[in-house]
Amino acid sequence: MQDNFAVYPSLKNMSVIVTGGAAGIGEQIVRAFVDQGAKVGFLDFDRDASEKLYNDLNHRLDFEICDLTQTDELKIAFAALKSKIGPPGVLVNNAARDDRHKWEDVTSEYFDQRIATNLKHQFFSIQAVAADMIKRGGGSIVNLGSNSWWEAGGGFPVYATSKAAIHGLTRTMARDLGPHRIRVNTVVPGWIMTDRQKELWVTEESLRKHRERQCLPDLISPVHVARMVLFLASEDSSMCTANNYMVEAGSI
Repeated sequence: MQDNFAVYPSLKNMSVIVTGGAAGIGEQIVRAFVDQGAKVGFLDFDRDASEKLYNDLNHRLDFEICDLTQTDELKIAFAALKSKIGPPGVLVNNAARDDRHKWEDVTSEYFDQRIATNLKHQFFSIQAVAADMIKRGGGSIVNLGSNSWWEAGGGFPVYATSKAAIHGLTRTMARDLGPHRIRVNTVVPGWIMTDRQKELWVTEESLRKHRERQCLPDLISPVHVARMVLFLASEDSSMCTANNYMVEAGSI
């Protein structure tokens, strides 16, 4: 843990489930919760990456291999994690893929698959943990959105549609679960410099244009997103719900 980052006592021994936790932003979220002393479980479809993270963190967490687009698999994986780390007080809906696609090429089957990949599982993940949070008297659900649709970004219309819908999911579930002291918020990342982004889309020209759109000159790392997630998971944000929390360096 970096010395200048906050420690949240309310997260120590907290049971936390993170979807898509093996790599990228999800990996940093998992590492951040483990550093806080939380009881962490994550879901991912990539066994090699999951086992690598498990070993890197000296087995101080648990994971389940799962295709989140298959709701039956999702439910089984959540039940398995809960049996290992206990009923979760925190859910981080992180899993997604921002694959590029042309609107002209989108088929009905592709549309449905992208919605399942980027949106549907968030709802069913909430459904899988809500009863436990109600029973424990509260909790925090953090959904990962994207500023791609805020910026009217092109080249991935179904992805952008999925991410825009997450804001509606957050606000309606915040209303339904709020009486049980369950908070639901959206973290909105900008262009985060994950390994995948660097391999597929980062160029000198794209970085130059991106920096021009940001208010801050520095590039955003997955760690910055993880720190916002920690805050929203902790009791420090106990009166924050139904809102968007931007981690995009003031991008326009």
